[in-house]
Amino acid sequence: MAYAPGQMMIATPIGTVRIDGDGRVLTGIRIGGTGPVASRDALLNEAAAQLSAYFAGELTHFDLPLAEPESDRGPALRAAICAIGYGETATYGALAERTGASARAIGQACASNSFPILVPCHRVLSAGGALGHYSAGDGPATKVWLLKHENAEGWLI
Repeated sequence: MAYAPGQMMIATPIGTVRIDGDGRVLTGIRIGGTGPVASRDALLNEAAAQLSAYFAGELTHFDLPLAEPESDRGPALRAAICAIGYGETATYGALAERTGASARAIGQACASNSFPILVPCHRVLSAGGALGHYSAGDGPATKVWLLKHENAEGWLI
């Protein structure tokens, strides 16, 4: 059975968020962009509902099917990032130790993350709690907003 790609937009406190899917899995989340504001796709509507609940402070864990990472190490690195709980943070180095990868590989996994917010790379910090890089939305300003929203501790501006 062929699945048609779809997308929809939702308004959030960090700007519009575009949700992309193929009917089976989500294929991307983009902070910003354009697209339709409604969809008949049940998965896109469920993703919109979960994201809205997150921004309303009513959801701390997402349960959505995501397209698989393309690299061999991608699933393990994504799982390590997803294991950082709501309101928690971890450093690139700590994730590297947990996964047996390098801190650079963790950074690359965060930079290529197709699912910001859902795969919470905003919770990954540089050594000593420095904010580090964030490429989604308005970059570091978006990362700060998300960390404050989650009442996360351990980070420095």
